[in-house]
Amino acid sequence: MATPEESKLEFFLEWLKVNRVELRGCKIKYCDSTKGFGIFSSDGVSENDGILLVVPLDLAITPMRVLQDPLLGPECSAMYEEGDVDDRFLMILFLMLERLRKKSTWKPYLDVLPTTFGNPLWFNEDELLELRGTTLYRATELQKKKLQSIYIDKVETLVKRLLDLDGDSESQVSFEDFLWANSIFWTRALSIPLPRSYVFPENHEPQDSTLLGNGSSLNDEELASKNSGKSLELKGVKIQAAAITSSPVQEETVWVEGLVPAIDFCNHDIKASATWEVDGTGLTTGVPLSMYLLSVVQGSQSTEKEISISYGDKGNEELLYLYGFVVDNNPDDYLMVHYPSEAIQNVPFFESKLQLLEAQKGDMRCLLPRILLRHGLFEASDKQKESNSNGTTSHVCNYSWSGQRKLPSYIGKLVFPEKFMASLRTIAMQEEDIHRVSSLLTELVGSGGERQPSDTEVQGAIWEACGDSGALQLLVDLLNMKMMDLEEASGTEDADTELLQKANNSKECFNNGANISADETTFSRNKWASIIYRRGQKQLTRLFLKEAEQALQLALNEGN
Repeated sequence: MATPEESKLEFFLEWLKVNRVELRGCKIKYCDSTKGFGIFSSDGVSENDGILLVVPLDLAITPMRVLQDPLLGPECSAMYEEGDVDDRFLMILFLMLERLRKKSTWKPYLDVLPTTFGNPLWFNEDELLELRGTTLYRATELQKKKLQSIYIDKVETLVKRLLDLDGDSESQVSFEDFLWANSIFWTRALSIPLPRSYVFPENHEPQDSTLLGNGSSLNDEELASKNSGKSLELKGVKIQAAAITSSPVQEETVWVEGLVPAIDFCNHDIKASATWEVDGTGLTTGVPLSMYLLSVVQGSQSTEKEISISYGDKGNEELLYLYGFVVDNNPDDYLMVHYPSEAIQNVPFFESKLQLLEAQKGDMRCLLPRILLRHGLFEASDKQKESNSNGTTSHVCNYSWSGQRKLPSYIGKLVFPEKFMASLRTIAMQEEDIHRVSSLLTELVGSGGERQPSDTEVQGAIWEACGDSGALQLLVDLLNMKMMDLEEASGTEDADTELLQKANNSKECFNNGANISADETTFSRNKWASIIYRRGQKQLTRLFLKEAEQALQLALNEGN
């Protein structure tokens, strides 16, 4: 007797066939309760030039499809043109409505999509507490409140009205339906390069929009609204000069976010075994205007091996927030450090400093990828040493107007971005430093203000006036505060490691027949992912703090 998953998959495969989807060198099968369905290799890949799967783009769920929908289009077009809703809102609304409709033609596809998710929006209260002290904790609270507000203000009444128009006045509409559709979009959307003539057949211009997002990391507010997704690089509909694969004549490309059924079942791996491309003319696949999955593995693949794509070089913060999983010892992990914008109003001479920050176009926050540590003051090993072009930052203030301030010995080893350092120098300036900067800039541009100094000139004057020690002390303080927040909420990095090891040991004992209940063998998947993520944040904070402290000591010793 077929399992529920097998029955759903059978209907879905028939639906794909009806919609002209071709599985040439792969098959879709159920993985497990954590991953859902995935794509696996099968016989015939080499015979198809590595082409695994071909999907006509007419099947993709895009903003154009929603606006052309007989039910949704008339209701949403005016809202869209007036800017009340954006591209992503349209697709999320479409997913929600089609799931609620009793006779949706999308039912076979929607039925095989996950119903629960591992991202923090779906955490219970206890699981969410595991994120205290991290950027994700506050970001999740903000995003859930934002989604609830959107649901109440724009979604609930509209969906009820649309269901009534569809002849269904009995179905119940809930926030969980909207949350499900939001999570489906963010875990499965792709940025699709389409020929302009396909997107705008009547030469209608695309609209920029303020997008509904829930992506990765800058500060907690931006993390709650930043766009991201599977290889998403552009917001909404954007124009970019590029060529569609196989097109004999280069045509302007429009990048459009959307969901492509079947291809969206590819799971993530750092070492991807496949990539996807668009075939504009059909010369590669025989199917014009299609998206296809292409194997990047040389030679024949073993049957039943899962085919993965890369979602991009994403740290665990973004992976957990968007997709609901983490990668242990993630090489793409990063740490976000920011100076609270509200705090600057409490520093001495903040009005003058604000003007200088604006003149420099300074950054009040920075992302610190793990890779920066490979060429810092504490390079781990010769094996990890790489070219400076792979991540080191340049110190633009590498000159002295007076000849009295010497270049720091650490100038080629400082891992912290110069724009962020420039902002910290500005915030840390003393009164005499401000006067010195004013004098230097007047000397440069003239007392009559014949021209405005450039941002680089302002940065140079500030460095000349006060050097790095004040900024590095401020950075050390910020990193210490970040570590305190992390450890106050959940203990030390070593404590997290001990928790994970204890869970692994209990699981091994259970598997070996020891008298341990299944509930004691491991954490929930959400709790385990949270500990992996927060431990990585503590580790990066410790390592970058070490870099900042050493740079500070050198700066003080050298009079910088």
